[in-house]
Amino acid sequence: MRLELRHFLFAVLACAAGVSAAYLQRQAEPSPAHAQVTTIEAPAVPKNRAEIAYSFAPVVKKAQPAVVNVFASRVERMPANPFLDDPIFRRFFEGQGGMPGRPNTAQSLGSGVIVDPAGLVVTNNHVIEGMTDVKIALADKREFPAKILLRDPRTDLAVLKLTEGSNFPTMELGDSDALEVGDLTLAIGNPFGVGQTVTQGIVSALSRTHVGISDYGFFIQTDAAINPGNSGGPLVDMNARVVGINSAIFSKSGGSVGIGFAIPVNMVKSVLTAAKGGGKSVKRPWLGATLQTISQEIAEGLGLDRPTGALLADVDAKGPAAEAGLKRGDVIVSVDGQTVDDPESVGFRLGTKPLGGQATLGVLRGGKKIVAQIRLTPAPENPPRDAVKLKGQSPFAGATVMNISPAVIEELSVQGAANGVVVSEIEDGSFAQQLNLQRGDVIIAVNEQKIGSTRDLEKATSIRAYYWKITLARGGQVFTTVVGG
Repeated sequence: MRLELRHFLFAVLACAAGVSAAYLQRQAEPSPAHAQVTTIEAPAVPKNRAEIAYSFAPVVKKAQPAVVNVFASRVERMPANPFLDDPIFRRFFEGQGGMPGRPNTAQSLGSGVIVDPAGLVVTNNHVIEGMTDVKIALADKREFPAKILLRDPRTDLAVLKLTEGSNFPTMELGDSDALEVGDLTLAIGNPFGVGQTVTQGIVSALSRTHVGISDYGFFIQTDAAINPGNSGGPLVDMNARVVGINSAIFSKSGGSVGIGFAIPVNMVKSVLTAAKGGGKSVKRPWLGATLQTISQEIAEGLGLDRPTGALLADVDAKGPAAEAGLKRGDVIVSVDGQTVDDPESVGFRLGTKPLGGQATLGVLRGGKKIVAQIRLTPAPENPPRDAVKLKGQSPFAGATVMNISPAVIEELSVQGAANGVVVSEIEDGSFAQQLNLQRGDVIIAVNEQKIGSTRDLEKATSIRAYYWKITLARGGQVFTTVVGG
């Protein structure tokens, strides 16, 4: 028993010191009963990095200077209150941290990464959403003001530009399609505002959909610890390249439980291209079709081996899909050779393609596979959006509405709307916000009058009414409500 224990301890020490397998074998051989026990010398100190545990320090040193902290804020004024004439009520409001009628500052904290030496910073849209002033703090403690070049709510990405300085440290953009499950990754950011922090993990899953974070629900999942404040920071591969932008976590406590999601860098590239071109929004290829997830029952009805791909539930007669010969009931299974499992995957693959040229779709029709070539063209804006911000005393005051077109439907992710006007923006504190109108709502009729354009709604809401009967569509469902005038 003692001999076996001694051999076990020798093996553990030998493994820790990197001793050769031959040496281990010699030490493990049993000695004759009369042999003298020899003393084993202590292992030598490791001479180089290869003889000790691996370190991520070289990767961090290369990547960390390009990671920044993003501080965003806006000044908002709380509505005045007549009770403030009473000093007792005034004292109460002062104790609550905000005086109605006086300026109050809303703040947001996140992370970002510099991707261009001229000072272009990529972060999450939700980090700067609704904010007007943005400040960037570099890893070396320098601070610079920044302006917002582009917001893209559909991908939850935003591009900022440092307005002072030049020749900033940058991080190279990688290829998210080259990632594999099990690859090592680092997450760098400013969790909880404690300061720049590095965490390590692996790629837990690819092309994760149905997460509910953005319209393009196609994410890299990682178990690298991501916490509040990490949003907008980079997910980094072992070549110190950005492969994703950390965006969200699944958590019941608010802290990391090892399930984090990052936007693939290949989507980031399309947003950067639009920002560099001076665009205020990102124009992406239009399929011209409504896609549906394939359930097990649908798969059996279509004769599919498994529920995968995206079913064409409806096809626009003037869209690229119809032009390519696609029909209702077809199933898209690949885009340019990349397998797609659901509508979100199709949207992502097309969303990363530049406008112009063509894309090749693999399609199943009647159990046979066919190939279709579609033009990569943006959705048309016909009729023109003619945006109008509604005023006056109607329940819609403070809402900005636009005419419905394929471009607006794509931009606002409007579901199942053919008539009416769509809400694109809601002013804080407005009547429209109190009515709980939401971005993407489609207003179909007001007081039994059908709404066909933004000017129709502007006219219908310009008169005084004792009540307002409103019919609108939200999420593909239509309902009617009545509110007082």
